[in-house]
Amino acid sequence: MDTLTSNSSSARAAELAARDSYGRLLALLSAASHDVTAAEDALGDAFEQAVRTWPVQGVPATPDAWLLTVARNRLRDRWRAAEYRRTLALDPERDAPIHLDDVDVDAIPDRRLELMLVCAHPAIDRAMHTPLMLNTVLGFTAEQIGRAFSVPAATMATRLVRVKKRIRTTGIPFRLPDRDDLPPRMAAVLEAVYGAYVIDRTETGPEALHLAEVLAALVPDDPEARGLAALVQLSAARAVARTGPDGRFVPLADQDPARWDRRLIGRAHEHLRAAHTHGRLGRFQVEAAIQALHCTGSPEVRTLLDLHRILQDLAPSLGGGVALAAVTAEAEGPASGLARLDALMSEAGEAASRFQPARATRAHLLASLGRHDEAVAEYEQAIALTADSAERAHLRNLRAVEGSRHAARNQQGSYRGP
Repeated sequence: MDTLTSNSSSARAAELAARDSYGRLLALLSAASHDVTAAEDALGDAFEQAVRTWPVQGVPATPDAWLLTVARNRLRDRWRAAEYRRTLALDPERDAPIHLDDVDVDAIPDRRLELMLVCAHPAIDRAMHTPLMLNTVLGFTAEQIGRAFSVPAATMATRLVRVKKRIRTTGIPFRLPDRDDLPPRMAAVLEAVYGAYVIDRTETGPEALHLAEVLAALVPDDPEARGLAALVQLSAARAVARTGPDGRFVPLADQDPARWDRRLIGRAHEHLRAAHTHGRLGRFQVEAAIQALHCTGSPEVRTLLDLHRILQDLAPSLGGGVALAAVTAEAEGPASGLARLDALMSEAGEAASRFQPARATRAHLLASLGRHDEAVAEYEQAIALTADSAERAHLRNLRAVEGSRHAARNQQGSYRGP
């Protein structure tokens, strides 16, 4: 039992380090080697060794320093390898990660922001700025990122490999850009933090929450940075209430407001007030205003509809369009909402077919209109696209209800009476 407990504790320690330290360690290693792919491989080897050795030798006193040392040694071995020397021209000052020796990891500032800004370099395809940050700095997989961007996982993985190779072959410098170059790159960083929020919306984990607050502190006069911080905090404030005591998924309309984090909600309102003083409206501020309205517990539907229309005019997106259709259904009836949603999905094409919120919303609207057989088919599509187990169970329950209603209607229709 003691051995099992030790192994379990060691596994949890490795998992915690992977979740909390991956981006920070990768940023350090990438800055040393100027090769994101090599740094990822080395860090992956370090975590693999941790899983093997920590249960036997015990968790080191400073897990991050241990991981960095092992990964650094893997990079050094790679640099020294004869095959590597034959295939690449190396600069000893640039490529040998010797300056990571005797590093005190805890004394080094968090360099994730620096790596994120590298990912937004103008030599990199602009469309890949956010996916690259999500993958390399925030640790999301190609499958998760592909789902968020409605792109097949294999396609996203190929694009990520290609762009990481470009960073190495073009020698993109790992340093903070000049002040004049910062604003356009900061926009991409904000998008990446927003992407982390969207991917992990069911939990709004510490990464998005922490980085949004860091960015707001870094550029306090940027109203969109403030708006993003408010948006993430308002979502995080409701995270606990999204799951019931039995582990079931709880939709927003059914959540208990008493379980919401009022401290986070208050902090979000501070950011929104600060953003408002600048008089420059942006998408994150509008999205935060929508979430703030939901946090009142009883949002006025017409006000919500106006905000969603503003958002879609300001920054049109598939997700925003689906949300607008859902609110339109609340304000004007499910037929109006479905008509708007179908028009949006027709325009978006294949991307909409892979977008889970569109499928789930369409299923709900079809059910509201009594089109139970169609709703069942649409719920099937939504379930297949749902990664969260609690939400998937919730959708399966809704599908079962619609299946029963469809069966009952068929039975009633076939009955001709005595």
